Amino acid sequence: MQKINYQAELEKIIKGLNGKPKLLLHACCGPCSSYVMEYLASVFDITVLYYNPNIYPQDEYQRRLKELKDFLPRFPPAVENKVRLVEMNYDPQEFYDAIKIQEEPELAKEAEKGERCRRCYRFRLKKSYEYALKNNFDYFCTSLSISPFKDSAKINSEGEKLAQENAGAGGPKWLYSDFKKKGGFLRSLKISEEYGLYRQQYCGCVYSYNTRQQK
Repeated sequence: MQKINYQAELEKIIKGLNGKPKLLLHACCGPCSSYVMEYLASVFDITVLYYNPNIYPQDEYQRRLKELKDFLPRFPPAVENKVRLVEMNYDPQEFYDAIKIQEEPELAKEAEKGERCRRCYRFRLKKSYEYALKNNFDYFCTSLSISPFKDSAKINSEGEKLAQENAGAGGPKWLYSDFKKKGGFLRSLKISEEYGLYRQQYCGCVYSYNTRQQK
């Protein structure tokens, strides 16, 4: 199976844009979304969606949200391009139901990038798609692909499926991405350093937290 260059696909989309389309950008934290906003805010009208009921514990969820809220008014690309932030509900049970951990408890010990993570990508992207559809966005996307610990192929596959499944409804298109490419991840580290951003030491869920603690 031929590997898809999602960064190249993104560049093609940007090159073909007319005007400044509305983009709903799902984000898990400030550091991961920093470079993405810097890269895209001049060509898209961005609203950041913070929907992450997978994050454990709740204090960590709130800390990441606060960091994002504090960062946006200090970050010129976000300020100049009027990037907005929307927070959705925090109900961890929605996450556990979505990944079906009760039915398949063995997923708790699975390494990152596996089936548990794929279900989590799908879960959050589905909520993002539904919000984008309801609010007339042209595209939807996520900052998750900036992380070297995330599977960009699975992220893009799930986003593309959602867009295709609902294409008849005139919904938003999926914006392909692999934001770690072309120095994107390294740039996010640099921005985090410049702005003193809190960078978490694990993905977010209790399973990645436990793995980190064991290490």
